[in-house]
Amino acid sequence: MARDVLVDAGFVVALLSSRDAHHQWAISKATDLPPPWSTCEAVLSEGFHLLEERGAPSLSALLSRHALLVPFQIAANLEPVLKLIAKYSDVPMSLADACLVRMTETLADCVVLTTDTDFRIYRRHSRRIVPCITPE
Repeated sequence: MARDVLVDAGFVVALLSSRDAHHQWAISKATDLPPPWSTCEAVLSEGFHLLEERGAPSLSALLSRHALLVPFQIAANLEPVLKLIAKYSDVPMSLADACLVRMTETLADCVVLTTDTDFRIYRRHSRRIVPCITPE
């Protein structure tokens, strides 16, 4: 399996919220591909917003125990991220999605855990499929 597992906000919310439609899928994937997972700050922003005050402590706990890592630096990747957002403006692509796609471009062996089917549309390095796992 992939050496680097990246997660998006949809996966994080599904994992931490038992009311989410994809909760069981996220738990299954968390077992199959255990932490630590990597992500970006934009995903954290979305996650904290979507989970609201009820789920914030659980997301904070993932960060505190280093189950969720944030190695991506947008400042060092700004130009490629902005190019991705422009390229997929018709989707539209969020900052979080662009950062994750950019992360896949910088890692040799990775997969994205996501509930977002737009990752099947996005391409890394212009033509290569973004390796991702989504609910069926």
